[in-house]
Amino acid sequence: MMDARTWRVGCRCLLLLALVGSTRSEGVQSCEEVRKVFQWRLAGAVKGLPDSPRPGPDLQVCTSKKPTCCTRKMEERYQIAARQDMQRVLQTSSSTLKFLISRNAAAFQETLETLIRQAENYTSILFCNTYRNMALEAAASIQEFFTDVGLYLFGADVNPEEFVNRFFDSLFPLVYNHLINPGVTESSLEYSECIRMARRDVSPFGNIPQRVMGQMGRSLLPSRTFLQALNLGIEVINTTDHLYFSKECGRVLLRMQYCPHCQGLTLSKPCMGYCLNVMRGCLAHVAELNPHWHAYIRSLEELSDAMHGTYDIEHVLLNFHLLVNDAVMQAHVDGQNLSARVNKICGRPIRSPTQSPRCSFDGIKEKHGMKISARNGEETLANRRKEFINSLRLYRTFYGGLADQLCVNELAAADGLPCWNGEDIVKSYTQPVVGNGIKAQSGNPEIKVKGSDPVINQIIDKLKHVIQLLQGRSPKPDKWELQMGSGGGMLEQVSGDCDDEDGCGGSGSGEVKRTLKITDCFKTVSGVARLVTTIKDGTTK
Repeated sequence: MMDARTWRVGCRCLLLLALVGSTRSEGVQSCEEVRKVFQWRLAGAVKGLPDSPRPGPDLQVCTSKKPTCCTRKMEERYQIAARQDMQRVLQTSSSTLKFLISRNAAAFQETLETLIRQAENYTSILFCNTYRNMALEAAASIQEFFTDVGLYLFGADVNPEEFVNRFFDSLFPLVYNHLINPGVTESSLEYSECIRMARRDVSPFGNIPQRVMGQMGRSLLPSRTFLQALNLGIEVINTTDHLYFSKECGRVLLRMQYCPHCQGLTLSKPCMGYCLNVMRGCLAHVAELNPHWHAYIRSLEELSDAMHGTYDIEHVLLNFHLLVNDAVMQAHVDGQNLSARVNKICGRPIRSPTQSPRCSFDGIKEKHGMKISARNGEETLANRRKEFINSLRLYRTFYGGLADQLCVNELAAADGLPCWNGEDIVKSYTQPVVGNGIKAQSGNPEIKVKGSDPVINQIIDKLKHVIQLLQGRSPKPDKWELQMGSGGGMLEQVSGDCDDEDGCGGSGSGEVKRTLKITDCFKTVSGVARLVTTIKDGTTK
């Protein structure tokens, strides 16, 4: 008697032989099953489908010496279906990745919008509680400032240096009229404009406007670039989801997926090695994205890690009102000197005492969320970015392994089962299997890959550009630069030394920072990721 192990092996062999025998094309007497599958999967009822196998000399791809259940028109429809199937499996394979990026891009933008509103509320509350006489007049400038912050963050061509200066320009007449010369508020428009224009000459707020420019530059630009990079990631996936396959690729996809139907093999699947050769050939250009996609994700991670302290937009926006308070207090303390200098520039105003409008926010604070509340450390923007990057890191080799993923998860037969090799049902595929990428395709037995794909090349160029923005160019070790992107004109230079003449000094918030050197050179992000190694929280080392 056979032992149990021998009996199981014998049963498996018999089952395998039965499967091979039942799926081979010899002896196919009817095309009924082929007709049903064709009508169900492709276009409903179609006239002219064969009832039984017949010669097919007019077939272009699904050629065979055996009788066939296909006509030339069926073959053309199958070729369209093969391309559509490929688009479907590409979109299915990338759906989780695309959802991850698009969901987080939307969440980050929504969070930034919330931060901007909260920071605006904090600044309004500062004036309402501490500088009530000027609160109503300051409201428009505050709103304009944070509107510009949002516009810049979300890609508009606005200049951060300009909107920071505009805010402090508009603040000085209010401080001058209400704190330096209190009790008389109705100066002429011409005189108020003169005070506004004099702000940059008399420097009532010390180096605080420059510090604000520095903080805005260090925090807004990385966040803006981060959002732009996420949108590019979505664009890359959308493009590869809707690739145009070459004529040669369309033919091999047809042979792999639907030519077995012509022999009555409607349930067959391609052999794993055969599928890999076909898919690695059709997606050879897509595989060239892999090193750039990997670098893109790594650069996002490096930028995210560098966005802390004064590079963290959450920290900067929610503490903006403290710097504004420092600026107002500094002007107040130096009021006598400022008054003399303004009188020298603008002359003495002819004014009459009036009742200043009072803050009118009290009744609507709660309604509009104008309340300073403690933040939950687990819900910070930095933590959300970290969670996103940790998830995105799993997709670093997505494009390098895309062909393999499609065969393993969607297209190919499981190991050990009878499979289609492009001509017939066999036990295994015997041709050599090539690797991924264009160079590896020279030995591909199933498809010839020639030239380059201009669409893929364009995506690679975009990825290279955004990687450069994310990483920055390598700066000299003794001179670190942060260059703002489009819509700006600020260049911060930080070195290891800081002299008094450079404007280093303290503030009411206890921070020490180097004065910014302003130029009109505004081109690309530079050194964002590397800056953190030299500067921490805006303090030079």
